[in-house]
Amino acid sequence: MKFCNLCGSDLAQRVPAGDNRPRHQCTECNEIHYQNPKMVVGTLVSDDQGRVLLCRRAIEPRHGYWTLPAGYMENGETTLQGALRETWEEAEANVSTPALYQIFNVPRINQVYFIYRATLDGAFGCGEESLECQLFHQHEIPWDELAFSTVYHCLKRWFQHPNDHQVQERTIDYPARASS
Repeated sequence: MKFCNLCGSDLAQRVPAGDNRPRHQCTECNEIHYQNPKMVVGTLVSDDQGRVLLCRRAIEPRHGYWTLPAGYMENGETTLQGALRETWEEAEANVSTPALYQIFNVPRINQVYFIYRATLDGAFGCGEESLECQLFHQHEIPWDELAFSTVYHCLKRWFQHPNDHQVQERTIDYPARASS
């Protein structure tokens, strides 16, 4: 972020009066431009045979890797509305009985995930952000080809504790990258 969206002047990184951390602040009108975490919403969809629905990504990051149907929450929607929208957009799947299942805090990349468990209602397809969508039994999941650690942890929990439907919150800490 370089310019103020109110007056067009340059932004500077500084600690505004009454705050305790650096923010982007306009050098002219003093407007503060907050940068907040992104919300990722999605579903862990299962069918009546115990299989889960995964989508192979047609976009970066992690093009070609498998993921749950999920994506960024849009303004004006709830986490559930966003999760259902993403499930339709990526897998053309209608689901029933959605319930919040997993919250992941990923502070290193400034993201918070809200994953709902849901039951597949009939057929599914493949949206334009997916190369393919498929139902997998646990032994069929391409564990080495999962796009994100959040997907791995969510699936592991699902299969290891299939009757645990309590909402679980977890923080995923990635090691710091070596500076070049």
